[in-house]
Amino acid sequence: MNAEPGSMPAVDIASLSFDEALLELQRTVADLEQGGLPLERSIALYERGVALHERCAALLSQAELRVQKLVERSSGALEAVDLRSGDASEQE
Repeated sequence: MNAEPGSMPAVDIASLSFDEALLELQRTVADLEQGGLPLERSIALYERGVALHERCAALLSQAELRVQKLVERSSGALEAVDLRSGDASEQE
């Protein structure tokens, strides 16, 4: 399959940082939303988008685990902290 004019060459998703994967995912979604692409190109973009989403989710999960390991209670024991936005503690 040839690359579309103006498109970036495909990069191995596993080598992308979170920011790189998110940026590419945003571009992929924008390309799909624009429409007018041949069916095979749309399917390929969709498949890549799913893989990029999975990469971002995995990297976020790893980051959450790292943060949980860093949060310590005063006794020195590790404590898991819920980091979801909209927490009551954030709204105080």
